[in-house]
Amino acid sequence: MKLIVPNNHGYLDDKYTKHASDNNKLGKYPIVSFPIEFKDIPDDTKSLAWVLMDVDSIPVCGFAYIHWLGCNLSPKIGKIDENASQLSHDFIQGNNSTAGRFVNEINPIISQHYIGPTPPDKEHVYTLIGYALSDDLKLNSGYWLNEFLKVSKDLILDKSILNLKVKA
Repeated sequence: MKLIVPNNHGYLDDKYTKHASDNNKLGKYPIVSFPIEFKDIPDDTKSLAWVLMDVDSIPVCGFAYIHWLGCNLSPKIGKIDENASQLSHDFIQGNNSTAGRFVNEINPIISQHYIGPTPPDKEHVYTLIGYALSDDLKLNSGYWLNEFLKVSKDLILDKSILNLKVKA
């Protein structure tokens, strides 16, 4: 399986990051999600899932920052359009790191959707992991990454990793 995300010489387009215009943000958070295309999906795939995280955040805040969780996308669709995090009902979304006790964002429009990369100190590399799964996951909106990892571990048919650079 392969993930395709439009980029500018390996960098995620500014409109999906902290460099987005104010009309693509909610408060300080970039909320317009980037498009993703899943290619070469295994034939027996029943659903697709993804995780977007920043492991370069570990020295900054002490943990890998989760920016977007999604699951139960039909492989017949096979792609996520721009801004689908805010507009689509074709998949279920989990909590990002703003929902945790360190940020404690209570607005689900922010905490249970895409929030764009905002590297505070230097260029960061964001890791997008796509999963082809043998079944839909029994998860509800606002699930946590650890829940995803537990329920998906025996259902993973294939996975793909794409690294996306974001300017400071």
